[in-house]
Amino acid sequence: MLGTVIALFGVLSAWAWRAGRGRAHSSSEQVADAAEVLARTVRRQWEEEAVLRRLYDPAPLPLVWSGCSHPGVSDHRQLVGTAVVRAGDPQELATAFGSLARRRLVVLGPGGSGKTTFAVLLVLAVLRTRTTGDPVPVLCSLSSFDPARESARNWLRRRIAADYPAMADAENYGASVIEDLLTEHRLVPVLDGLDELPQRSRAAALASLNDTLPSDTPLVLTCRTADYVRAVAEGGVLTGAAVLEPAPVRTSDALELLRLATPPDSRRQEGWAVLAEHLDRRPQPPAAQALTSPLMVALARSVYADNDNDPVELADTERFPTSADIERHLLGGLVPALFHRARRQCPARSWDPRQAHDYLARLAAGMHAQGTYDLAWWRLYQWTPALAGPWRRAWTWAVIMCVGLLLTTSFLVAVLDVPSWPEALWWFPLSALEVLINVPVLGLSGLITTRERGLTRAAAVAAAISMSGGLGAIPAAFYYYHGFPGTVLVAAVGLPCFSLWLVLLGVGLPSPPPVPSRSRPARQHWRRQLIRALVLVVGVTAISESIFAGYTIAGYGAAHPPGTVLWGLVIGTVVGVSLAALNWVRDPSTADEVATARSSIQADRLISLMSGAACVVVFNIANGCMRVMPWTPSDPLRTTIFATVNGGLLGAAIALAAHSWPHYTIARLLLAARGKLPWRLQTFLADAHQLGILRQIGPVYQFRHARLQHHLATQPGAAHPRTDQRPDRPSPVRATST
Repeated sequence: MLGTVIALFGVLSAWAWRAGRGRAHSSSEQVADAAEVLARTVRRQWEEEAVLRRLYDPAPLPLVWSGCSHPGVSDHRQLVGTAVVRAGDPQELATAFGSLARRRLVVLGPGGSGKTTFAVLLVLAVLRTRTTGDPVPVLCSLSSFDPARESARNWLRRRIAADYPAMADAENYGASVIEDLLTEHRLVPVLDGLDELPQRSRAAALASLNDTLPSDTPLVLTCRTADYVRAVAEGGVLTGAAVLEPAPVRTSDALELLRLATPPDSRRQEGWAVLAEHLDRRPQPPAAQALTSPLMVALARSVYADNDNDPVELADTERFPTSADIERHLLGGLVPALFHRARRQCPARSWDPRQAHDYLARLAAGMHAQGTYDLAWWRLYQWTPALAGPWRRAWTWAVIMCVGLLLTTSFLVAVLDVPSWPEALWWFPLSALEVLINVPVLGLSGLITTRERGLTRAAAVAAAISMSGGLGAIPAAFYYYHGFPGTVLVAAVGLPCFSLWLVLLGVGLPSPPPVPSRSRPARQHWRRQLIRALVLVVGVTAISESIFAGYTIAGYGAAHPPGTVLWGLVIGTVVGVSLAALNWVRDPSTADEVATARSSIQADRLISLMSGAACVVVFNIANGCMRVMPWTPSDPLRTTIFATVNGGLLGAAIALAAHSWPHYTIARLLLAARGKLPWRLQTFLADAHQLGILRQIGPVYQFRHARLQHHLATQPGAAHPRTDQRPDRPSPVRATST
């Protein structure tokens, strides 16, 4: 016990030393290098996204942006300057933005007016004309910002670190690089979708931007016009920002773009000509009104220009008497048209269009019910009743552990004959009793909403929760040690509590974290990592030797096999390697890459499995001491197997429950088993992203437009995956551009 405590404090001291080392400020050279790496990463990210959205194929829609006509939404003219911009010309766009007095811009417009497209084109235009030392534009979705919980500056710093893992590399760029980039005006935050926030938070978000970012910090903000006017009335204008809004798309420009996007030898060229003639003959027909929206132009391209559908049907005023009817038709035809095209191009990898439409409708309904526009994989557990509540989650894990015990027991009996079938009849019920240890641990952890970060507070919370788990060990301990002195029963409960405490200190509270782990093994600085690992392995091995020597001196040497030195070396090496691997895998990635849904799942899965393996060892070291005492009622071999299996499952379950990937995997399998979502969910989402139905911002997917999400979520048959009923909560209002 004393040696274990010493080992614990040694590990905690190493972690504290590492945390203190990470507080070093970034140098000027590190900040400059980080800016160049970030510029390359952001440009590659949005160049790929522009290809998927076909923003330059055949050319951007010629849309004119000029000063907003609403009074009182812009700061004083002499502070902001003026600009009239054609978004289709990258050079003109970058020049116009650079000519603004403070390079601050608010982009307004109704739903589907091209605000997000403007933001993406602006980011690419600035990056293409950028020289060394110029600021780097970084596009972030505002949907995850809660001004009631954190400031705009802190949220922006956290968002950049999550979306661009290289910026979290303290070894290369220092610990304060993101703060320094903001302070030195080396970043241009492009914040998309103020209207994605709840109405009560928009004015507070504007106030937070004004209060926490200097008024000369470059900034771009997009929002629906009506929502921004209300937010300004409540919280004031964005200081120093010019305000632009678009002119409607000219019908001739829309038809010209659609003709250019259609193959020249296609019969649909004649259809566009007939439609153009129809629009010229009639004043303001429904099709002409619909095609004034960039969103509808993009949908018309997907439904008609890229498929075999005939655009002449848009001229049918009996079928489409209003522009709203045409909009609903285009929204409803998008998903089938894109998946039909994918099936023609690659039948082996395509999804059935009807089934894909149903999957997307259920995803949209689930997001609608959660009141969000972000499809974050680490929150998928909230869609399943078995994982949504803390106590339900605790019992779900208990059932999973019982299944694991049943499979393990069957394997041991069938293959190793340890235990025998008669012994297994009491072994399995006893093991199931010990599973009760995890129920209060997981249940109470889920009730704690704040993640304790201070070492003292974290240790106190972990101790309280581990004591509650010890109560679950009483039935099993009484059954296992019945007839022994009360001190034995006390130790049988106290040692599992101590083991739980060690595990909780290592992995944190066993409840789904607010964000997934984004670490992965760092390939750089491998020599430093190797030296640190060797020091840790040698230190833990020496402590293990001391524990075994003290155990023998105390008179319990007969309780374990002979060879104190050998067993100390083996156990110390195993524990040291486990801790060193866990320490290595937690280092942030230094790769020059953008965090995606797939990469964040892989990173969290890796650290989940490593943590689980390490906690199997950590739990068994302390808890196993009780199992090998001279008073155990079984022979050493069976006792060792019993302790290893039970303790390993308990420790692994707590470690896995503290990460996002295990909860996501359970939820995904449950929903797929009910036919609500595909078994290969991430493959399906990646294909939908490639087709342009979804867009990806960091590790989060979004529908290409809120109107598409709303259409899929509210159409008949789009049942929520959790309740199979229409959600009672109203969908948050948002209208971003394509």
